[in-house]
Amino acid sequence: MSTCAADLGPLLGPAAANATEYLCGQFADTASAVDSTYLLFSAYLVFAMQLGFAMLCAGSVRAKNTMNIMLTNVLDAAAGALFYYLFGFAFAFGTPSNGFIGKQFFGLKQLPKTGFDYPFFLYQWAFAIAAAGITSGSIAERTQFVAYLIYSAFLTGFVYPVVSHWIWSADGWASAFRAPTSGSLLFGSGVIDFAGSGVVHMVGGIAGLWGALIEGPRIGRFDHAGRSVALKGHSASLVVLGTFLLWFGWYGFNPGSFNTILKSYGPSGSINGQWSAVGRTAVTTTLAGSVAALTTLFGKRLQTGHWNVTDVCNGLLGGFAAITAGCSVVDPWAAVICGFVSAWVLIGLNALAARLKFDDPLEAAQLHGGCGAWGVIFTGLFARKKYVEEIYAPGRPYGLFMGGGGKLFAAQIIQILVIAGWVSVTMGPLFLALKKLGLLRISAEDEMSGMDLTRHGGFAYVYHDEDPGDKAGAVGGFMLRSAQNRVEPAAAVTGNQV
Repeated sequence: MSTCAADLGPLLGPAAANATEYLCGQFADTASAVDSTYLLFSAYLVFAMQLGFAMLCAGSVRAKNTMNIMLTNVLDAAAGALFYYLFGFAFAFGTPSNGFIGKQFFGLKQLPKTGFDYPFFLYQWAFAIAAAGITSGSIAERTQFVAYLIYSAFLTGFVYPVVSHWIWSADGWASAFRAPTSGSLLFGSGVIDFAGSGVVHMVGGIAGLWGALIEGPRIGRFDHAGRSVALKGHSASLVVLGTFLLWFGWYGFNPGSFNTILKSYGPSGSINGQWSAVGRTAVTTTLAGSVAALTTLFGKRLQTGHWNVTDVCNGLLGGFAAITAGCSVVDPWAAVICGFVSAWVLIGLNALAARLKFDDPLEAAQLHGGCGAWGVIFTGLFARKKYVEEIYAPGRPYGLFMGGGGKLFAAQIIQILVIAGWVSVTMGPLFLALKKLGLLRISAEDEMSGMDLTRHGGFAYVYHDEDPGDKAGAVGGFMLRSAQNRVEPAAAVTGNQV
């Protein structure tokens, strides 16, 4: 408002001081309303990603587990809302606090206040449940429902908020937004993880890694000789639908992380403002995902001899996960590099997972954990000086390959290490405890029959699974006969009729 008054005062004259203050107040109110609306709309876009996750997960599992995986996605959102409201938001952004964890705003007490309003809570909740949704994909098709309840509440209410406090809070020890009163910046830079390649994707991916490792592979995923056996998802159509919904939502995930849009980076009338940075961020996001999809398409074609739509969708999402850290501080040409490398990171990690007999039905640990880590490194290499100074502060270190020295890169490496360590020492013991208590994995009989039938009282639809059990009558054939008996007892179902 003071800047506004300084601009209008000479124009209106000394007699119009009251009018100047009134007009500037109206401008400030309007700007706040526009920024809040922008953040709310971004929150709605990020929340729509939950539907994308649900469809992607549903299409990536066998049909006999469709209802189960969709229910877990509903659970992530619902349980996440409660626990993020009670504890998570306070642990993440409660201020004043220490560098490790927040200690204000429990149950949204003291809100709204300057810098923290209800739209901001809603936006951050949508991020928190995205991390939990990533983990659910890694442990799909063999996990007890009560285990989902426990891990989702713990991840959303504690594990994820602590990491977001470190990186995004003004009090966080590694935050590039760290207030001068809270201490010095990490390596004079702080971590640049603009929309969460590390905070969201690595947290969800590493949690899923531990869950899948502790549970072990699904029955039939590897044969007696240890060779990999594909347990393909039942619907490429749902995978594509989910991918496009996620793509759409990512325009709230990355550009929305500015939180505001009406901010100028230059003199009045300049096109150089936050509105332009928002557009650039959408462009870098689009390019990274698109290049990753194309690279995966041809890379997997060389590897397998097929043009596989599921691989392309995963490659696209890997590119998005990677660019999320640096989307606001890199040029479009750098986003192309980011997407290209992320595709090979995903392909390489999938090959390593198969060799190590690691079973992740949605490739979530490789995609979100691996590509997310690459995105954090990429930002330390390619962050441009101009963008870093506009979005963070003048004089900050920037990308190593852009002539900015190694301080930002060092901070990024520290972020990867501490996230991997924190998630490992929290989620690993949780999954081990659930296993010891017999609460983690379902029985072999339930796994063979499918959780829709044994745990949820029915099927998402009448179907026919394409796995060896169909021919032997052990799994798919049993499911089809059950569907005939329970759903259409008078009708004969043949072939792939649904």
